[in-house]
Amino acid sequence: MGMAYINTKNQLGACKQEQEILMATEEVKLLGFWVSPFVFRVEWALKIKGVKYEYIEEDIFNKSTLLMELNPVRKKVPVLVHDGKVIAESFVILEYIDETWKQNPLLPQDPYQRALARFWAKFAEEKILEGAWNALCSQGEEKQKALRQTIEAMEKIEGELEGKQQFFGGESVGYLDIILGWISYWLPVWEEVGSMEILNPIKFPAITAWINRFLNHPVIKDKLPPTDKMLVYFHQRSEA
Repeated sequence: MGMAYINTKNQLGACKQEQEILMATEEVKLLGFWVSPFVFRVEWALKIKGVKYEYIEEDIFNKSTLLMELNPVRKKVPVLVHDGKVIAESFVILEYIDETWKQNPLLPQDPYQRALARFWAKFAEEKILEGAWNALCSQGEEKQKALRQTIEAMEKIEGELEGKQQFFGGESVGYLDIILGWISYWLPVWEEVGSMEILNPIKFPAITAWINRFLNHPVIKDKLPPTDKMLVYFHQRSEA
């Protein structure tokens, strides 16, 4: 009885080790585009988790057969392929990554805090990212309206960030930090290209401080696109 228990326990331990080895060797591929903030979200998450992956650069203006086959519904990047399983859309991919690789959690453990993180992520995507992009690509009254709405939404995020110790997720970069990470690096480029101001450091001191911490994080600063190339690219996109 005792020996059988020990053998069973040893077998379970061996199975667990085999599973860990399989997980470590599972194939992970990411289809992306060099300047997409949505793709960078996924790369940041994978790096924070310590997951090795193969990056495949896509030309979004001349989409490959592979991209069309993997994401026939949206035909967009990012697309994550994990051991043959295909996942699309950055929000969905981030949650998949967090649930698949448990180390260094991105979302809060508390259900209420997780719900809040998802709420603010959706709010920021709809009100700030879309608003800033509309302001970049428009002129006149339409541009001014988009700017006002974006700044109003930014005020809500400033209020949410006030009092936080380091990041939205606490002491470490988490889900909401990754979702809002584009503000730290892409938004200043959009402001320059669009001759507009959204992120006034005096008006938004908490966000400004967060940006400095975020950009200095080892994972983040190690993976950012060249600013000069971004300026050229977004000048072209805003005039298209």
